[in-house]
Amino acid sequence: MLIREHQENQEYEVLSLFAAKSRDSRGRRFYSEPCPIRTSYQRDRDRIIHCKSFRRLKHKTQVFIAPEGDHFRTRLTHTLEVAQVARTLARALRLNEDLTEAVALAHDLGHTPFGHIGEHVLNTLIPNGFRHNEQSLRMVDHLEGTMPKALNLTYEVRDGILHHSGSKMPETLEGVCVSIADRIAYIHHDIDDALRAGLLTVQDLPEECVSVLGQTHGQRMNTMVIDIVNASYEKEQVVMSDNIAHAVGVLRDFLFKRVYHEAWRAKEEEKCKHVIEALFNHFINHVDNMPEEYKHIADQEGSIQGVCDFIACMTDRYALRVYENLYIPSCFPMV
Repeated sequence: MLIREHQENQEYEVLSLFAAKSRDSRGRRFYSEPCPIRTSYQRDRDRIIHCKSFRRLKHKTQVFIAPEGDHFRTRLTHTLEVAQVARTLARALRLNEDLTEAVALAHDLGHTPFGHIGEHVLNTLIPNGFRHNEQSLRMVDHLEGTMPKALNLTYEVRDGILHHSGSKMPETLEGVCVSIADRIAYIHHDIDDALRAGLLTVQDLPEECVSVLGQTHGQRMNTMVIDIVNASYEKEQVVMSDNIAHAVGVLRDFLFKRVYHEAWRAKEEEKCKHVIEALFNHFINHVDNMPEEYKHIADQEGSIQGVCDFIACMTDRYALRVYENLYIPSCFPMV
């Protein structure tokens, strides 16, 4: 018996009735010979970790744009925290950890430079709109790896990526774990970063949330995770209890008011907006200035799609460097 087959058999012995089993996957878009050692979801996770767009996350904004401190989150550290929370939930609920981790690691691959600011700008510039979850799926289906197969991930991973945000929930409980873990992670680390930046004090946090969730970062995280496990164990759903969900909602609203929509961000957001708009308008009119892979997309799918993919793939610093090369005069020695 192959090692992979042994692991697939173990999933039926160990995992919950409601867990996604590797052997029951709906498969890949293109046939791929099974690995003798790894299950299909393990292979997906490995493909994601080794792809270029995963590495680029380390230079993409989470909330704080170009922070000077060493300890502020980036899109990569956010992704790793989501993966940790999601795997904790999956293990406690006896779900498939490999599927959960694969979805978590890939869920934000389509994020633009400057975080949600870049997403909002592209959404106004693209006729059919721009949503990072859809771009994340496009990343693994079209822009990574060797075409036409790209990463050729399983249906369940692709579904989890697409539906980690938005109105439709993932089809698997593992995907739901990632969706919930995403919210838990960003609420906690954005509070932590805001405290570090001096934008908030512990006393600013809503008392009704602190009294229910806990005084510290660790206590609040622990409360949420344990509540989800208690409310979801051996059930065909992954949910929070009503009182914890209410406290989390109040805390999230507080963050939007005091951190995400504060006046200090408006000035920086306007600068980022200007950069994205300037790059988009330039490359729409100068498609031949883009790298070959994006020129090919422009030829095959239209200039707008090629430019959108090029900008969405940029890191913060690369976008700024391209903007500087295009619009900031070079310094020449005086004569």
